[in-house]
Amino acid sequence: MTLDTVKHATDTPDAAQPWAELGLKQDEYTRIREILQRRPTGAELAMYSVMWSEHCSYKSSKVHLRQFGEKAPENDALLVGIGENAGVVDVGQGYAVTFKVESHNHPSYIEPYQGAATGVGGIVRDILAMGARPVAVVDPLRFGAADHPDTKRVLPGVVAGVGGYGNCLGLPNVGGEVVFDSCYQGNPLVNAGCIGVMRHEDIHLAQASGTGNKVILYGARTGGDGIGGVSVLASETFESTGPAKRPAVQVGDPFQEKLLIECTLEIFAEKLVAGIQDLGGAGLSCATSELASAGSGGMRIDLDTVPLRDATLSPEEILMSESQERMCAIVEPAKVGRFLEICEKWDVIATVIGEVTEGERLEIFWHGEQIVDVPPRTVAHEGPVYERPYARPAWQDALQADDAGRLARPGTAEELRAQVLRVVGSPNQASKAWITDQYDRFVQGNTVLAQPEDAGVIRIDAETNLGVAVATDGNGRYAKLDPYTGTQLALAEAYRNVAATGARPLAISNCLNFGSPEDPGVMWQFAEATRGLADGCLQLGTPVTGGNVSLYNQTGDTAIHPTPVVMVLGVIDDVTRRTPIGFGEEGQLLYLLGDTREEFGGSAWSQVVHDHLGGLPPAVDLDREKLLGEILISASRDGMIDAAHDLSDGGLIQAVAESALRGGKGARLVVPDGLSAFTFLFSESAGRAVVSVPRSEELRFTDMCGARGLPATRIGVVDGDTVEVQGEFGIPLSELRTAHEETIPALLA
Repeated sequence: MTLDTVKHATDTPDAAQPWAELGLKQDEYTRIREILQRRPTGAELAMYSVMWSEHCSYKSSKVHLRQFGEKAPENDALLVGIGENAGVVDVGQGYAVTFKVESHNHPSYIEPYQGAATGVGGIVRDILAMGARPVAVVDPLRFGAADHPDTKRVLPGVVAGVGGYGNCLGLPNVGGEVVFDSCYQGNPLVNAGCIGVMRHEDIHLAQASGTGNKVILYGARTGGDGIGGVSVLASETFESTGPAKRPAVQVGDPFQEKLLIECTLEIFAEKLVAGIQDLGGAGLSCATSELASAGSGGMRIDLDTVPLRDATLSPEEILMSESQERMCAIVEPAKVGRFLEICEKWDVIATVIGEVTEGERLEIFWHGEQIVDVPPRTVAHEGPVYERPYARPAWQDALQADDAGRLARPGTAEELRAQVLRVVGSPNQASKAWITDQYDRFVQGNTVLAQPEDAGVIRIDAETNLGVAVATDGNGRYAKLDPYTGTQLALAEAYRNVAATGARPLAISNCLNFGSPEDPGVMWQFAEATRGLADGCLQLGTPVTGGNVSLYNQTGDTAIHPTPVVMVLGVIDDVTRRTPIGFGEEGQLLYLLGDTREEFGGSAWSQVVHDHLGGLPPAVDLDREKLLGEILISASRDGMIDAAHDLSDGGLIQAVAESALRGGKGARLVVPDGLSAFTFLFSESAGRAVVSVPRSEELRFTDMCGARGLPATRIGVVDGDTVEVQGEFGIPLSELRTAHEETIPALLA
């Protein structure tokens, strides 16, 4: 077979090429020919196909994502924003924290264990590439109906993959979510986030500058696993009969990644790299083109020097492979020897595969023959930009008109009690300990709070107790009812969860999970969600530092609920002052902060009791969220509260049940004047939290709330071993615990 060199491509302009099979459209293939002034070689076609895929190029979402920059709030803490491997914020004392959340959805449906494991591995390398030591991971997960047979296939594999990879790396898993809904039946969402810590001076960027500097590929050998991987797989809708495109899902080796992490951190410590990039989606195609595009020159690569696990791989396959545990570094010639020594010490394969050149071209050779000659920006940063048509779906008005207020409410105290137990024991509200117990949450000894707390809290300085908090949230039911408001509610909940621990929210990352962008209704959902998030971040002062878009999450014509997942990072000056959710001491007073209204659209109660989705989601008031956050942070810092729990899915009774079970202490509740017991317990009004206040601090706390204008209603006391709603019912903690903790094990047994 004749090698498809640049010269051969020039001489054979009419040769047939498999552009459609690689996911390119006719006009995209035509544009590639216009850029090159000839037909592409097979290797060039492979590079453009993966880099111009939806997953890598954001071609359908770019026009909307620009708002995150255009509406970005001023924030002195932001050190590195959108455009790099991950965002970086200043958390004080010379420390910087980098964080990001990404998706590995489609691969995790096909190969649950490896899809989830390599999702963790990929996000960890993104954090490492910024110059940081990874210190914790989080995993927002969504599956189909809890009782569906395929959920028993997908969920255990995903959980084992997340836990197996993260545990082997020695990284605590401190947060995330697990949500069940039939809309995710054929499209589970496996989002993975990571946090890393570094000093300000250790920040590294992905760029190749300095003519003559060497390009070093180091880490695992390149194999046939992951060819096309997420870059192609995540850019097409599954057919209703099952996945149509099944490129090999990446295979992870966490022990190799652990060596790669320690090796890379030692290389950073000796300041041996001028630029660095991890190899994730699109593999070498991405790393070489992005490094060259962001640098000041060109790049030459000798592809035949790449260490392989499979000697039969073609040049195109090597460029498309998404084999894991690989990094690409730009190193000055004088430092190459020491770089290779460190790699050898850690038993990490390292190979010089090319160098930075004077020109403006990315040139790749195979045994001396040129197979790629492209302007790197056209591959990495100048792909197609689509202004997809979008329109409010015809069914949206009817959905919103089907208000949850019409649903039958409990008529007796016995019915109310039974519905409390049903909600608390429902799959989405039940304890996820069966899942989270498979994760090591306390390895490294710096975990201060972890699931099922409102946010994970990690100490980053043992002497000063400086720490960071992180929470991820998203409610697809709210977003289905109103994508703009639903996305702001996700932002508000994550912000509130961080503040409830006593940490000050700083910035966000996001993972935007939606159906096919070729559906105008889905694109309307996406446009509204990004507008809502951009507006919300501007109002809260929390800039978007980066993130991920995952489209084509649908089976046939059926899309998932729009599911924007928001990750909020906050800083806490002293982790010993953090606030947990558990009620810790009898006699403390319970206060409800915020206003409770008749808001049941998209609520847990409407789903569990009536299998209903309709109406409008709760109203969002971001100024109130900001005020609530300030109160929670001040009260935590000054010792005015001993426990705090945000109110969200399931309403007040869900929060009280979780806090009571977490602390092993019961609660006596009194329904406030003007509210029915039903609304008091189940409303999902936003901007609320429940706190336990030592009696000695009650006056100071209520004075602070009054002075700031935050409603604070005394609703009860921590007491006994029962959750009692006076005049209505009582539920012993033992009965509550059984309902809360036995659901998930029974479903997955």
